[in-house]
Amino acid sequence: MADEKMRVLGVGAHPDDLEILAGGTLAKYAAQGHEVFMAVATDGSAGHAVIPPDELVEIRKQELHASAETIGAQVHWIGEPDEFLFENYATRMKFIEAIRWANPQVIITHNPDDYHPDHRATSQLVFGAAFVATIPNIQTGTPPPDGMAAIFYMDSLAGVNFQPEFSVDITDTYEKKIEMMRCHDSQVTWLLDHDDIDILDFIDGVAQMRGLQCGVKYAEGFRAAWAWPRIRPENLLP
Repeated sequence: MADEKMRVLGVGAHPDDLEILAGGTLAKYAAQGHEVFMAVATDGSAGHAVIPPDELVEIRKQELHASAETIGAQVHWIGEPDEFLFENYATRMKFIEAIRWANPQVIITHNPDDYHPDHRATSQLVFGAAFVATIPNIQTGTPPPDGMAAIFYMDSLAGVNFQPEFSVDITDTYEKKIEMMRCHDSQVTWLLDHDDIDILDFIDGVAQMRGLQCGVKYAEGFRAAWAWPRIRPENLLP
């Protein structure tokens, strides 16, 4: 990885996605002194069976800020409706602004083939917006970034149909990843009630699986967006 300190942007579809799929890696970047930014595409308003949407949005926003605070990350709330994220002019402009806000050298986002339509839409929006954000004639409230960011795609849920090209050893930041996820109490409860999933146990199983594959206790897997001019000669993952 390059010696200089970087700006790293994680873009998740929902307020807990980055923690589940890349929390250990974001925590590792932060521990190494890099600036970490966390952008979330949707408002999370559909993620509960009991809490009404308007109330849930505020809860999930607070949970995100609490999680980001554990690693000193900055937060950008895009706020599109949960379960209804699509690429159009308005959403592309919002993603352009989010990328310009962070001015990153590295972007981490969803696998384009993941199970959830919001995850797929986020991946597509990031890929397009990261390129367009560099064009000065596309104007938002923030100037274009310093250059084209490299994009890394996070694992799919449960690792389904995802073969990592890169593995990040998160053994030293695994507990921080769990701490981040515990901040999302509404979702820890919701996933257990709605899907009969203990998300903390789920996270542990996937991290151990990816760790077993690369010879460490806990790991997170990634793939790169192999498209010019995003390719870098050095490995930018921590």
